Amino acid sequence: MASCEENASVPSKELIAELDLKRGEVISCGSADKEFGSLDFEITGTDNVKKDFNEAVELLHSFEYEESEKVFAKIIDETPQCAMAYWGVAMCNFHPLWEAPTELNLRKGSKAIEIANSISKISPRESGFIGAAAAYYKDWNKTDPHTRSLHFEKAMEELHAQYPDDKEAAVFYALSLVASADATDKSYRNQKKAGAILDSLYKKEPNHPGIIHYIIHTYDYPGLAILALPAAKRYAGIAPSSAHAQHMPSHIFVRLGLWDECISSNLQSIASAKCYAQSAGIKGHWDEELHGMDYLVYAYLQKGENNLAKDQLKYLDSIDQVYPVNFKVAYAFAAIPSRIALENKNWKEAAALQLHPNFSWDKFPWQESIIHFARLLGSVHTGNLQEAKDELVKLNQLHDTLQKQKDGYKARQVEIQIKAGDAWINFESGRKAKAMDLMKLAADMEDSTAKHPVTPGEVIPARELYADMLLEMHQPEKSLEAYEEVLERSPNRFNSLYGAGIAAEKNGNRIKAIHYFKQLSESVGAVNCNRSELIDARSFLMKNH
Repeated sequence: MASCEENASVPSKELIAELDLKRGEVISCGSADKEFGSLDFEITGTDNVKKDFNEAVELLHSFEYEESEKVFAKIIDETPQCAMAYWGVAMCNFHPLWEAPTELNLRKGSKAIEIANSISKISPRESGFIGAAAAYYKDWNKTDPHTRSLHFEKAMEELHAQYPDDKEAAVFYALSLVASADATDKSYRNQKKAGAILDSLYKKEPNHPGIIHYIIHTYDYPGLAILALPAAKRYAGIAPSSAHAQHMPSHIFVRLGLWDECISSNLQSIASAKCYAQSAGIKGHWDEELHGMDYLVYAYLQKGENNLAKDQLKYLDSIDQVYPVNFKVAYAFAAIPSRIALENKNWKEAAALQLHPNFSWDKFPWQESIIHFARLLGSVHTGNLQEAKDELVKLNQLHDTLQKQKDGYKARQVEIQIKAGDAWINFESGRKAKAMDLMKLAADMEDSTAKHPVTPGEVIPARELYADMLLEMHQPEKSLEAYEEVLERSPNRFNSLYGAGIAAEKNGNRIKAIHYFKQLSESVGAVNCNRSELIDARSFLMKNH
């Protein structure tokens, strides 16, 4: 017996109204056919219910949460006894690979699960899906997000074991593995387990949006990213109506240093996000637009396209209203100006950075720390040690805030900034040995921690700062090793390619110097780059061809 078809207990209109569901026509900014990929999530019910349910899950798999909820709401309005539609509402408010749900999300998802469980005559399989979502929401006000993700993973593992041939159970189990992965696990145990499931499914379901999307997230790590390149090249094509699907391939393009592909991906994503904001009647800008801008600026900087990067910064500065106000928006507001200053070693500009006005920074201590870290480095390199020390105090305060919030990952990110900032303060104060120890510690800490999906990469890698310090200490051999470690994790980074070339040249390794300067020249190309480093590299190549 299945609730979407049979006569089952029907929730009251008053109970459904308490969910405050999002409703309306699905907004898409791509093909007129609203293409979000294709799948067949087996539920019993009328053909119309099945069609709508599949569309809702397609949207869900591309993280189009608001649009997905609209379709689940439509099913609820027409078939209120369909328990799986409430499961869908709960999943729309879960956000497994994004920032943890807000209290509003958690209350809504928990209420949806409560309603789903009140409906009689649901199949054991449907009960399994609902139970897995319930495992995440259980005691949400008493447990942390990671613990709840582990509960979801365990429940999905049991469901997958019970229904090994069920594609959607397998897909959501793979998602749960990635969502619950330990950020410090460099063996990538969960990711590899998820990858094996998804790769097997992908051969049979190449147009399934969840399979292809989660392959990208699963392999979004150094050493694994190449495994997701085929999926990255296909995802935007199978879900052209999703702004997130236009952006997501750039996660892999960044990992592999494919800057032209990253730029193209995010230009499309930004255009789609602008279309969505206009179509949805959003006052201001949609958060996905700013998320794409951060990746776009990062790629422009690696191509030496400073003018294009600064055009994006000028545009960012004109933005004063974004919906929703969340971690992605805060990150873009902080990271974009900081990247432009730090990547160009424009220390005066870095020291003068200001927090974007009219924004509630108190809710985003990690993102705020990026600006203070950039200001610290700028102050150190322009000789303003007292200002640098003041910024270090601020970083420690933000770190304490994150610790009190029990946000271990972000607290660690700020701790890395503190170690790196303290290292450069000691370096400029003449305490070189202590500086080197602190900078190496910061680099080791960062290398042992996975980057957050919100960012294309660290605003400036700690290992690269360590290599810079070694170079200033006239240790080109060790400096070269450090730059090479950065390039292993982040291929085709402009500053590490140039630094590796300089370190090799100073170490008397002409062959390696040619290799890295040539790689820099080829990676950048010849379009609009006027950075002095590229001019120096090409001059060296001309003399040593």
